[in-house]
Amino acid sequence: MKMDKGLVGGSTVLLVLTLLAEKDCYGYEIIKTLEERSDATFQFKEGSLYPVLHKLENDGLVTAYRQKAESGKERKYYHITPAGLEALADETEQWNVFSNAVNKVILGSKLSPV
Repeated sequence: MKMDKGLVGGSTVLLVLTLLAEKDCYGYEIIKTLEERSDATFQFKEGSLYPVLHKLENDGLVTAYRQKAESGKERKYYHITPAGLEALADETEQWNVFSNAVNKVILGSKLSPV
């Protein structure tokens, strides 16, 4: 099923910060992890993920550093900051309130006779 970009876009920061709270990641690693964990529901392109990462960096929620991989290729890794952890807590709370409200509406409509 193709997901509405508005739904995905509204949760991108939450998804990215969640992964970075677990460990530092480089961009392609974030893309692949999101795709794998979501059973291919989230399929980001580099052109849509990197602007999000750059905004998070500009907002002080993540920092970036370069490191060589075992292959010798240098990669740019992203690390969540203390401010990023606070933003993640806020995003998670907002998501919980939002998703609970949506579920109440959906479940309520299925329980009511039409």
